[in-house]
Amino acid sequence: MTLPLFLILALIGSIVLSWGTRAAVAGVLPHSVAYKVREMPLTACFGLIVIAIFVFMAVFAPLLAPFPERAVVGSQFQPWAAPNYLGTDRLGRDMLSRLIYGARNTVGIAFLTTALAFVVGSILGIWAALRGGWLDQVLSRFVDALMAIPSLIFSLLLLTIFGTSVTTLILVIAAIDATRVYRIARSVAQGIVVMDYIEAARLRGEGNWYLIRREILPNALAPLVAEFGLRFCFVFLTISSLSFLGLGIQPPMADWGSMVRDNATLITFGDITPLLPAGAIALLTVAVNFVVDWQLHRASGLKE
Repeated sequence: MTLPLFLILALIGSIVLSWGTRAAVAGVLPHSVAYKVREMPLTACFGLIVIAIFVFMAVFAPLLAPFPERAVVGSQFQPWAAPNYLGTDRLGRDMLSRLIYGARNTVGIAFLTTALAFVVGSILGIWAALRGGWLDQVLSRFVDALMAIPSLIFSLLLLTIFGTSVTTLILVIAAIDATRVYRIARSVAQGIVVMDYIEAARLRGEGNWYLIRREILPNALAPLVAEFGLRFCFVFLTISSLSFLGLGIQPPMADWGSMVRDNATLITFGDITPLLPAGAIALLTVAVNFVVDWQLHRASGLKE
């Protein structure tokens, strides 16, 4: 089968799968919820299916993988054949098992990093917008200085200094991405803190934490949720890039970025094995963007 024909069949299959899944889910849900599912675009449905598959792989990796994550099961670069259905890597480890465990490591670490960046960046951004004055100026100028440094170069520098453990990787990337979240949260919050209900809450004597938790955050949630999806993509790609360069998730842990690097030599022999982890990275990124686009459209209140 040629590559163009395979891509056409994959596109048709994804459309049919998305349509069938949307219809099946809408059929079992209550009527009050089913109509929302039917209005979901096929791209968003496809994205949710892909995300669900990757999450399932991450959670149940030990049950799905035919071999342990670090086990050497054969000679290096074996072809696709049973029991190594996707062949072996340069150390003789099963590629299919490494791909499945890579979903747990790469996606799981990216999610934790994004969540940490959002907690820190959102709280500081909303707090700066609420307080204003010198606090807002100091935090904003500090964030501007950090954002002036290219994020990948800054990550490489900090990881070279502090080491390449998983904890360090999460903290470094979360700190860098929190600056981007800070700018978004501050911008959104600045449009909310001038509202009359904020002033009314202040006149009632409510504190800053109450205003953030009960007044500002619920009204800023829609754009922040959409930004979370986009930021997850950037963090996910950053971790994969760092792993490809040797400063991300370290061996023997399975990681899609390092798998591309370790098996890149096979491309010169016409073997597409290195494209499998690269394709997994691209597929998840596209799927998340499909869902984020849908959420942004819903939050905007626009109709087709």
